[in-house]
Amino acid sequence: MADYIVGDIQGCLSGLKNLLNKVGFAPGADTLYAVGDLIGRGSESLDTLQYLYELGDSFQTVLGNHDLNLLAIYCGVKRAKKGDKLDNVITSGDFAKYCHWLRTKPLAMSINHSMLVAHAGLYPAWSFDKAIQLSTEISDALQSAQWQQLIKNMYGDKPSRWRDDLTGEARQRFIINAFTRMRFLEKDNRLDFDCKTHPNDAPKSLTPWFTIKNPQLEAQQKVVFGHWAALDGETNSETFIALDTGYVWGGHMTLLRIDTHQQISTP
Repeated sequence: MADYIVGDIQGCLSGLKNLLNKVGFAPGADTLYAVGDLIGRGSESLDTLQYLYELGDSFQTVLGNHDLNLLAIYCGVKRAKKGDKLDNVITSGDFAKYCHWLRTKPLAMSINHSMLVAHAGLYPAWSFDKAIQLSTEISDALQSAQWQQLIKNMYGDKPSRWRDDLTGEARQRFIINAFTRMRFLEKDNRLDFDCKTHPNDAPKSLTPWFTIKNPQLEAQQKVVFGHWAALDGETNSETFIALDTGYVWGGHMTLLRIDTHQQISTP
């Protein structure tokens, strides 16, 4: 029995299956967690959704920006981009089923209160408990009868800085952006939405979110995230674990075994 967390799958089911076969993943006995971006850009998005859906309780995931994009397409808020390769999902008879399944997934989850999983990471002003609380706020809205209104209002770059007194659409938008789009922060902890490079190539005015001191993190707590392929899994930190190693771009897919912290990759 083993539990694993996989990096961004992005519609690359063949790569995922190769990786799971490599570790002898056994549904029913083992559990697979994912950092989000299950679909998009890879050519097997529909097959990926079907496979993960059929894993049942052996699979858990947080939502990534590509997963939210699919919900936006379903709601008519966005049009599918050719490069996302989602046509077979959208024309499938199971499109609605998979979208409603994704609606049940959170933006962040805690594993044994020692490991937080979120697609883009943990905003430096938030604790583990705060992150779960804010994720739950969005989950409640996403599972409500008015969920499509949330999707319609979630796009935009403002507000870019967190305040506890944020309310309504502005609060929801910041929470979603922090969990699914964050990479760099400006010096006043404002989210930057433009720079996607490796930190070595970024403007000096920007700081990777995971290098900003978060005094609310406890010594044993770790944050596992994806979203940032340019990092190639490197954070120079034992606390912050990056699992997006760019498989869809010709890199590797990476799996973290939770109990040993061993990372396994496949080309």
